[in-house]
Amino acid sequence: MKQKQLERKLQKKLRVRFGDAVQVSVEGRIIRVSGSLKRWEDIIEACSMCVIKQPGVHVVNDVVFSGGVRAPMRTPGFTDETLEGRRPDVLVIGGGVSGCSIARELTRWKLDVLLVEKEADLALQASGRNDGEVHPGVDLGRGTVKQQYVRKGNAMFDGICRELDVPFRRCGQYVCFADKMTLPLIRMYAWQRRTVCGVTDTQIISAKELYRREPALRPGFAFALYNPSAGCVCPYGLTIAYGENAAANGAQISLNTAVLGMEVREGRIRSVKTNRGTVHPKLVINAAGVFAEDISAMAGDRFYSIHPRRGTNSILDKKAGSLVKSIASIKLLSGNTAHTKGGGILHTVHHNLLVGPNAAETYEKENFATAQADIDEVFAKQKQTSDGLSERDIITYFTGVRAATFEEDFVIERGRRTRNLIHCAGIQSPGLTTAPAVAVDVAALAVRMLGGEGRVRKNESFQPVRRGIPQVRNLPRRERDRLIKENPDYGVIVCRCEEISRGEILDALKSPVPVFTTDGVKKRVRPGMGRCQGGFCLPLVTQIISEYVGVPAEEVKKSGPDAVISYGRKGAAYDGL
Repeated sequence: MKQKQLERKLQKKLRVRFGDAVQVSVEGRIIRVSGSLKRWEDIIEACSMCVIKQPGVHVVNDVVFSGGVRAPMRTPGFTDETLEGRRPDVLVIGGGVSGCSIARELTRWKLDVLLVEKEADLALQASGRNDGEVHPGVDLGRGTVKQQYVRKGNAMFDGICRELDVPFRRCGQYVCFADKMTLPLIRMYAWQRRTVCGVTDTQIISAKELYRREPALRPGFAFALYNPSAGCVCPYGLTIAYGENAAANGAQISLNTAVLGMEVREGRIRSVKTNRGTVHPKLVINAAGVFAEDISAMAGDRFYSIHPRRGTNSILDKKAGSLVKSIASIKLLSGNTAHTKGGGILHTVHHNLLVGPNAAETYEKENFATAQADIDEVFAKQKQTSDGLSERDIITYFTGVRAATFEEDFVIERGRRTRNLIHCAGIQSPGLTTAPAVAVDVAALAVRMLGGEGRVRKNESFQPVRRGIPQVRNLPRRERDRLIKENPDYGVIVCRCEEISRGEILDALKSPVPVFTTDGVKKRVRPGMGRCQGGFCLPLVTQIISEYVGVPAEEVKKSGPDAVISYGRKGAAYDGL
């Protein structure tokens, strides 16, 4: 269809729904939607109405949201000159699983790699706020970028997690159906997944077999769609491991570093301004999550839009772990589930149950608050999967914000107007699963753009193996005794819930990407992850950090510079108190 024809067709649809409040223009492979609307839901609807299923064609949202104020990006509250004048070969923007895995793959080459992350640690946004499922790809149709990478990435997880010393378990996924009348339809669906989409492990199992494997599921299921290749991993643990291995191989990881602007001349990024100085990279990789569109705009290469989508998960006490041993969910064939997998129940690698997520559109890119209504929604649905679930078993909960494009697909390509730019954007589920495969391809593209293998040499000293911190609680008795004899700190238990020793905490503080906050230690070795959520061990962890860094305990922060744990010692005088 010609551009003007398409434009008239889309404008007609929009006029029926929104009158003259919204306009559309087609500019090559960009469908630009403009105007003004008061409701965010209406903006999402208007842009979604303009999506066409054609590779490389994206909707850009220029509609003014008059019903609220979008908060600016949170940035570190300080500036310095740490990076001033740096001239890396590659600047990676974003310290999520995409950015960290790409940085690690880039260190296979003789390249100066700099990764910047605006938060105080890696994986503090979407990569640390998801369920950790390694998806089989059964729900993705052919032709999408997601589908292109999900099977490749899934197959890489055993090797990647072995190299990076990250726990990974192929526990399998059950999608349960209560209506036996749908069996012929689902049989056809399973055949199509196997033969057309390449998800060859897709199978249907009977109710008898389902309940033999998962006896605590709600009674009444007729059959289930099963994929044994599905698995689970700790998402922030994998991201941190990628980052640490990248750093060990020579990449520089700069935390608390926000990109604030760019100088672009003659179709190239000449410099990147951060709160820690101005950088002059040869190549920029945009892996900025919900802010990928903002980075593309700075670079003069905005041809897609991100619309944030919130999802809430709950973590249950380990005593509830026996309810589900794998990944299970009920499939409801009614309702709008086009843009969400609908959540489920997942038995994590740490043997808790994770319940969720739901999905809700939001204009707030960094609002991670959890509402009771979201927890209620998730549990109302998942009690239909296992009626033994109880909100009383919740030990913590969290909300993440996913970076969806209107096409509901990834954007992995070089810049269209800006020549030294690669986009790795729109990375929502199954972005964790696809990360290993995407990283390999993005790194290879970066090498080609920098001149190819002739000019970019292999890093012969690249070490793919990362040795993780020993988990003392899981070691055989003899090996644990030997370790404690060598270092008595491994025999001093700090966190009773998770049985974490002082030695493990000190190891976390010696990481190639050290983070001297209690949450940084928590994400690396798990003190505070148990039933009491740090009620007993937080003061001890704080004291260990204080002694290691050489600062007063009241200066140790929870998650970042503004996350104060203590305002001082008892009896001290402070202004305003």
